[in-house]
Amino acid sequence: MKLKGKTALVTGASRGIGRSIALGLASEGAHIAINYKKEEAAAERVKKQIQSKSTGNKAITVRGSTSTKKDVGLVVDRTIKCFGKIDILINNAGILTRTPFLEIQETEWDSIIETNLKGYFLMSQAVALTMVQNGINGSIVNISSVLEKITAPNLTHYSVTKAGVSMLTKQTALELAPHGIRVNALAPGFISTDMNRQELDDKEFKEAALGDIPLGIIGRPEDITGSVVFLCSDKEARLITGTTIFIDGGRSLK
Repeated sequence: MKLKGKTALVTGASRGIGRSIALGLASEGAHIAINYKKEEAAAERVKKQIQSKSTGNKAITVRGSTSTKKDVGLVVDRTIKCFGKIDILINNAGILTRTPFLEIQETEWDSIIETNLKGYFLMSQAVALTMVQNGINGSIVNISSVLEKITAPNLTHYSVTKAGVSMLTKQTALELAPHGIRVNALAPGFISTDMNRQELDDKEFKEAALGDIPLGIIGRPEDITGSVVFLCSDKEARLITGTTIFIDGGRSLK
């Protein structure tokens, strides 16, 4: 119960890594605001799963796009109205498409940038303002990717957003440190989720992916949870800010 009494807002929490993080934070005692954009039924299942535990913590679902300031404001306001504060923000909502550089359309570029980078900025700013106003020494964790550091075919737009998340993490860590707010990032490698499951069903694709991972392991969403809990713990990570932890089976070593 490392996070007992704290409130965590997790974006993109209806499935995949976001879902696993929400459940992991709840298991440590945090109340959870489950943000989603479209998957209402999936978000409700996460809520019910949290509430079925005997830890006594609460959960709500909050619909809204992280890429528009209006929706971000509504998500943050609803969370504050329900729980009175936000101690933890997990920026996780993101999208990925694989398109050769010469074929990327402006609309596709804008969509990836708005969700994966602008959304992290808008949500971080809105939540940090409430933390400062309420004197909360909070924690923000940005879910980045190993692709903030390395390249991969057909992922120019996605990789650029994750490189941006890396610098956003450092900048916000620097500027929010005087307020006692810590900002860090996690950079997963290949994690099996709904986003890439169809690709991993392709034997040739999976073998190529495994060939790039020194440990030879495709990760699961649950592999991210422990590091998130650690970074959100005031006791265990109180001196850690502005850093990125790579959870990639060694892929970033190449």
